[in-house]
Amino acid sequence: MPARLRPADPADVADALARVRAGEPEKGDLRLLTKHYLALLETRAPGRSVEVRVPPYAAVQVVEGVRHTRGTPPAVVETDAETWIALATGELTWHEALAGARATASGERTDLTPYLPLGRPAGAS
Repeated sequence: MPARLRPADPADVADALARVRAGEPEKGDLRLLTKHYLALLETRAPGRSVEVRVPPYAAVQVVEGVRHTRGTPPAVVETDAETWIALATGELTWHEALAGARATASGERTDLTPYLPLGRPAGAS
């Protein structure tokens, strides 16, 4: 069983977000932010009915409902790290991500609108 994701240190998150927004991410920034925000999603939307994938960094099963145990889950969300970070910080809405083909969602309970954003962008009040 894979190790459970854990939120990152807030200072590390703020530093990584600043570098990503400046277009100068360091190695590991996208991984740190992706895993951090997926960990927050696990806390906000506990369950195992929807798999959220952000390749190549991580995937989590979230949202209450029918538990998935083997094979491809019946409900899948997939996106890239930059889009996931934008969704998690509120820089992009769920509907904008889907309409712009920056995220895909198939199956029941894949609307992540009730759970997003997960964290305020650095410098936001």
